[in-house]
Amino acid sequence: MLFSDLALHERLQKALTERDFSKATPVQATVIPKALDGKDLLVSSETGSGKTMAFLLPALNHFQNTPAPRSGTRMLILVPTRELARQVLEEAEALARFTQIKAGLITGGEPFRHQVNTLRKNPDILIATPGRLLEHMENNNTDFNDLEYLILDEADRMLDFGFSPDMLKIASECRPDRQTMLFSATLQQKGMGELIDLVLREPESLTLNTAREKHENIHQQIMLSDDQKHKEKLTRWLLENERFEKAIVFTNTRNFADQLCGFLRYSDLKAGVLHGEMDHRERKKMMAMLATGQITILVATDVAARGLDIKGIDLVINFDMARNGDDYVHRIGRTGRAGEKGLAISLIGPNEWNLMSGIERYLRTRFEKRSVKELRGNWKGPKKLKASGKATGSKKKKTSSADKTKAGKTRQRDKKNVGKRSKPASRATTESVDAGFEPLKRKKN
Repeated sequence: MLFSDLALHERLQKALTERDFSKATPVQATVIPKALDGKDLLVSSETGSGKTMAFLLPALNHFQNTPAPRSGTRMLILVPTRELARQVLEEAEALARFTQIKAGLITGGEPFRHQVNTLRKNPDILIATPGRLLEHMENNNTDFNDLEYLILDEADRMLDFGFSPDMLKIASECRPDRQTMLFSATLQQKGMGELIDLVLREPESLTLNTAREKHENIHQQIMLSDDQKHKEKLTRWLLENERFEKAIVFTNTRNFADQLCGFLRYSDLKAGVLHGEMDHRERKKMMAMLATGQITILVATDVAARGLDIKGIDLVINFDMARNGDDYVHRIGRTGRAGEKGLAISLIGPNEWNLMSGIERYLRTRFEKRSVKELRGNWKGPKKLKASGKATGSKKKKTSSADKTKAGKTRQRDKKNVGKRSKPASRATTESVDAGFEPLKRKKN
């Protein structure tokens, strides 16, 4: 579908044309017409699918066609992270460039008093993280009596962060007859049902490009590694030999993100780091350095997996495998965006094999196995299982004389007992032994 086919205001069409946006993505083509009709929507869509424009354009179109200069905030967008909030703000300002519509930002890490001034100006659109916004609400700095749109973006991630009570409290303070849209990568998460029941009114459910669907434009590979030192060598080799404009390397802990960034810098690679312990100014500076090319590699924890839309990310490396399938999808979703090709490589140690296999099953896919000749390790993966479930390479069990008797001969005393009533079986318990190999214990990072 072309944006020109949608009934959008000419000023919005002008902004789209200036940014060379002509064709709507599947989520935009599906959501925008229904949102223009005023329906509450429940949208399941993968990261990088273009959902930000899907909820911004209908609201901007309504505001342009129905001005309300004396009203308070007309649209509230709740997001899980500061980075995503800033990106939504930039998208809103770009789309509203040729209008008088204003947007404001409320997140942690910014001066509280400065945000009070932002709220007093009653911006048409307010983008916020739940925790900081709730602080302002408790101080009576907000007024959502005129609110027309409530957007819960990355709702599953906000549930992960424990924001469910905050979201419910905020929604209860909003105008009851608003239009509400919830966007999430999965609708099966614990707590999602309660949130939907209490916040939305008879929503229409739309499922597009869910987490389990294949990312056809992302080449997904795994490389086996012996230990952390081996992973460091593989990471350095990949960053020195793969062709990319920008890359993200994911770790599971903040401390190791700092450590790995130092290792890459020592190897003369242009690396920076991003994690939750950095203050807002540091994080903003790091994102600016990546955008301008001062650094080309970002070592990050999962704080960067959701919402970041960085142009030119060609390569994603999971130094530590993601903890679950949804986190894996959001990590690799930093590349292969807007139809571009991307490469995602996960380094798998002995303690991560079962985790990786579980993610494969969740995504219903099989990762391509890859190795570097000069850096091949000693660990080759677990022993393969036969169809019977027993591991190959196990010693063949010797056949006892008793087994031979059972197989082909009938003992003399058994002949004597033919026709006699057997004694009741004893109460001895039996144990079933699980065939296959025992999962290796995972090392702590």
